[in-house]
Formats: sequence, C-alpha cells, structure tokens
Amino acid sequence: MADAQFASLQGRKYLNIETFRKNAQGVRTPVWFAGEPEDGAPEKLYVYSTADSGKAKRIRNNGRVRVSPCDVRGKLLGEWTDARAEIVTGADAEHGMQQLNKKYMPWKQLLDFFSIFSRNKRVVFLIRPA
Repeated sequence: MADAQFASLQGRKYLNIETFRKNAQGVRTPVWFAGEPEDGAPEKLYVYSTADSGKAKRIRNNGRVRVSPCDVRGKLLGEWTDARAEIVTGADAEHGMQQLNKKYMPWKQLLDFFSIFSRNKRVVFLIRPA
C-alpha cells in the first residue's frame, strides 16, 4: 500500500530529501513538505524550491529520490523511503503551494512576501513512493 511507505512522515514538519547527482552521489537536504491527504499517512508529498537550486537540477536529471523524516538541521528521525519526484506546473503546482501555505502558516507567507523581491522562480516537486 502506497500510503504505508510515507507513514513515518505523518505529523512531522521536516523531510530530508536525498537527490542524486549524475555520478550517483546522493545530496541530502532538509525541507518543508506538505502531505496529502492531510489526515492520516500521506500518499504524495509536495516540496518547493527555487528553479535554479541544485535539488531542482538533480530532479530534472533523475527523478529518483529518497525521503526520511528529520529535524530542522537534517538529523534523521526515521528510515529512508525510496520515491520518485517530478516538477509539476499549473494546477498541480498551485495545489502543492496551497498545501504548503496551509501547513506552514504564517512562516511560508512571510517568505513568499520576501520572494517578491527575488528574481528566482519557484518550482514545486510532487513526490510519490517508488
């Protein structure tokens, strides 16, 4: 069952996402995430980043990722789960940002305000169990 794979993320604030370089070396990054459905174990996850970030470039090249619950500094709080990530646009990206806004209110809205002054475009990743 797909939702059982992300059960360890239920009720967590941070996710450690490991993306892979072309030489297969993993790069770990703690990020905010929103799961769906909101109640119960999530079946899919939304994460956002700037379009020119390393993780966005690595996901464009290779959608294979691993995820694990973590603290704000990236210390693992559970086991790794294999997953697939893709950059979504349009209604899917908008829905993902709404989920993130809801979960991280008011901090995400504050960051969104300051991003108005940035030239960096944002992208949304949709992550599903592998």
